[in-house]
Amino acid sequence: MSHGIVWKYGDNVNTDVIFPGRYTYQIMTPGEMAKHALEDLDPGFAPKVKPGDIIVAGKNFGSGSSREQAAACLKAAGVQAVVAKSFARIYFRNAINIGLPVLQSEEAADRLEAGDHVDIELAQGEIRTAKGTFRFKPLPASVLGIIAAGGLIEYTKSKLVEGQIEEEQE
Repeated sequence: MSHGIVWKYGDNVNTDVIFPGRYTYQIMTPGEMAKHALEDLDPGFAPKVKPGDIIVAGKNFGSGSSREQAAACLKAAGVQAVVAKSFARIYFRNAINIGLPVLQSEEAADRLEAGDHVDIELAQGEIRTAKGTFRFKPLPASVLGIIAAGGLIEYTKSKLVEGQIEEEQE
């Protein structure tokens, strides 16, 4: 279980405000990317976010370009999960690929407010708060494995070491 506070945003939070496009082609470490997370939407986010905090948003979170930095900067900033009414398909995939949980819960998105304290149980599909427990569809075991490993690359490497994925023979 992870604990943090809520950062609340609305509908159609796009990749250009999650990670400003002006930094896209600069080589940046994850720590440098984290310093620019959401700076065009909420300049106070990057300096104040704490490990374990979550983002709660409305519909179509992560719309826009397929910019991978938009997911990576949030993970690097310590965000434990993004909860939204819905996600842009490419953002959803990018987030899972880097090990950032993206959880769909309309009720949580409607009822949670900035500053609320939350605990998330990924395996049980629960977001627990003083306002009650909100459910989301539990993530498949393979996705939980990717998140636990820290992303798809690390997950695949671990499966190669375990011999669960056969390397291609030439």
